[in-house]
Amino acid sequence: MPSHTTQRRLPTPTPETQDFWDGTLAGEIRLQRCSVCDHTYFPPRPFCPSCTSRHVQVFAASGRGTLYSYVINQRSMPGYEAPYSIAVVELEEGPRMMTNIVGCDQTPEALQLDMAVEVTFERCSEEIALPLFTPLGAGQ
Repeated sequence: MPSHTTQRRLPTPTPETQDFWDGTLAGEIRLQRCSVCDHTYFPPRPFCPSCTSRHVQVFAASGRGTLYSYVINQRSMPGYEAPYSIAVVELEEGPRMMTNIVGCDQTPEALQLDMAVEVTFERCSEEIALPLFTPLGAGQ
């Protein structure tokens, strides 16, 4: 499970990603949707990757998805204590994003493909809160 330390390398927001990082600080995942072809996508960019239109809108996603793929890393590194998962979550809205799964054992028995997950945020700095995912209903 990722540890809560400042040793972790953090992303640097860019003009294209600032809405996303502002959203994570506000406790939401912000995605983009093309106003022309209705394609929803991640990561953020100033144009639709499907039709190249620059008419895009930002909206708050549900924060729910399913575990699409993962690996369990058995080696610690700065900011992470092994074992921890490196995962791809397919959001309810369609896009997939890399993340970590937290709030459960880091074993193949606990990390079942297609299991329902929900977002949680780890505040790492004044500018960055990382979106992590936990099994739906964990801790309830």
